[in-house]
This record gives sequence, structure tokens and C-alpha cells, in this order.
Amino acid sequence: MEVDFQPEDSSSFKESIELGDVKDMRLEAEAVVSDVLFAVSEMYVSHSLDSALDVAYINVETRESNRYCLELTEAGLRVVGYGFDQVNEDLSTPYHETVYSLLDTLSPGYRQAFGNALLQRLERLKQTGH
Repeated sequence: MEVDFQPEDSSSFKESIELGDVKDMRLEAEAVVSDVLFAVSEMYVSHSLDSALDVAYINVETRESNRYCLELTEAGLRVVGYGFDQVNEDLSTPYHETVYSLLDTLSPGYRQAFGNALLQRLERLKQTGH
């Protein structure tokens, strides 16, 4: 997956470079958002909740108008709240390896939009002979 990233300030960009193998979850969260934004109503990395190198929070509103706060860690993604910027420590929702898997369980509208985008892409490939 290739994502264009424009660092807001050079210190966070330098920090991500110096980490070597360690993933910066803030950058991962931005990549997750850009991957599936087309198939949800709204999605962005939380500005209110503190992200760190090992955790980031993503707010998502599905096409069914359901809002969730997602936690992204090395373990994967999971729902931690049922509203934007809400973290309920008592929730014990399962982790998903990918955002696609998580959204597939939460949103039939996502599933449909993703399927339609895939069909359109296959059609374009068919038309160009690839």
C-alpha cells in the first residue's frame, strides 16, 4: 500500500524515521483512513484522544450513520467506543487484523461500497485489456 504523507511538522517525521522497525501507529492510522474513506460516511484520526507510537484512535461513521471510536495497536483494530472520541475501558471487543475485516462486520453499506469499487476496478482492467 502506498500512501502520500505530508508531515505536519518535521519533528514527528524525523521521529518516525528514527524508529526503524517500530511502527508509528499515528502514521498507520492515517494510512488506514485513506484506504477506506471512500466506503464510509466519515473517518479520521482522532484529534482529541492522545495517539502514541503504540496506539492511535480513529473515529468512523458508517454509511448507516453509526459512530465508532476504533483503537489501532500492534494487535490490530477494535471498537473501543460507540461515539466519536469515546473510549470505554469496560468494552472487550475483538481485535481485527485489518480495517476491512472490522468494517465488514460493522457495516453492510461498507461491504456494498467496497464490492462496487472492486467491480468497477475489474471492469476498467477488462476494458484496458489487463
